[in-house]
Amino acid sequence: MTDSGDEERSPTADHDSPGDADDAAADIDVSDLLDRAGFDAEENVLTARQAEVLALREQGLRQLDIAERLGTSRANVSNIEGSARENIAKASETVSFAESLSAPVRVEIPADTDLYRVPNLIYDAADEADVKVSYTAPDLMSLISDRASAAVKGRNVKKRLFVSVTADGSVQVRQSSR
Repeated sequence: MTDSGDEERSPTADHDSPGDADDAAADIDVSDLLDRAGFDAEENVLTARQAEVLALREQGLRQLDIAERLGTSRANVSNIEGSARENIAKASETVSFAESLSAPVRVEIPADTDLYRVPNLIYDAADEADVKVSYTAPDLMSLISDRASAAVKGRNVKKRLFVSVTADGSVQVRQSSR
């Protein structure tokens, strides 16, 4: 995230002045927030500090406010937040990869494929595996474009994609890292 921490967030109806907002920030019990969200550092890909920073950001605190609260620099808070978001993205990719291993339908979509060809590639593979895809061709194209937005430009798949279809017909889309 590229938040400099210097811009002001608009105060809520509960905060009439910036001083009131600072007081509200001081009242946030981050341990309670993490506990209510079920955070367990032993079972999570995030460190306790990463979870703390994300929880405070979700409560509307600026990086600068968090830095002051934690006794560190805004740049350090920015690094912690960036690392946390990267860890979340990697964990999500890992789950998608694991789910695709057990999917009865796996289709590799090569780079430079016309997006309009992709539904037929998926339908053909699903037919071979006797799996019903629960999406129309336009819906599949939209789903793939949305989930792999960096890899699809217009009608062209720019980067290799992996599409898997589970036994219940749900579709996972993963982008190749190379």
